[in-house]
Amino acid sequence: MKFRKKPVIIEATQWFKLGDHDKVEKFFAEDPEKLGYGWIQTLEGGHIVTPGDWIITGVHGEHYPCKPDIFELTYESAE
Repeated sequence: MKFRKKPVIIEATQWFKLGDHDKVEKFFAEDPEKLGYGWIQTLEGGHIVTPGDWIITGVHGEHYPCKPDIFELTYESAE
């Protein structure tokens, strides 16, 4: 069977650093390559946020990260 996503308008903010989105917290890591990463709590648990990720607000007000390439393939501007 094949399915198509229902058209839904979402809110999204591209994240580059702490302060870009109020739901992204500081990610504490010992790995110096992960300095500047963020952490967001989602319905499925916590996820690392990397600079450039989109933070999407879902239909129930939940927040989750999305990689830029997936975001570009999935969403288009509604404005």
